[in-house]
Amino acid sequence: MAPSISLQDSPHVTTVTHKIRKPLVEKLRRERINGCIEQLKSLLASEFLQQQPDSKMEKADVLEMTVCVLRRLRAHRTEAKEDFGGSHDEEKKTPPRGVGKESSAESSPWRPW
Repeated sequence: MAPSISLQDSPHVTTVTHKIRKPLVEKLRRERINGCIEQLKSLLASEFLQQQPDSKMEKADVLEMTVCVLRRLRAHRTEAKEDFGGSHDEEKKTPPRGVGKESSAESSPWRPW
């Protein structure tokens, strides 16, 4: 009886399978990213209209604006905790690095440049 050769074990089949799957997996990954960016756009639509009402937002602009809004929300939350007695110590706690009045979106509006 002749030895049987399995095509599934050969390196050529593995390479071909990888070459077929990789573009499909990459396409799905890009679709997920684009879908999430579209969701961020819809969630932050009012912010976008305030900043640049007539321009088309690039993906990087959407991400930068999202970071700016989240930092502003964090700063407001920190201020609210301090205002309502979240800290009973004499010294005030400093906000996390990158968060504060000097880096908040209120004192310096978001700009993509």
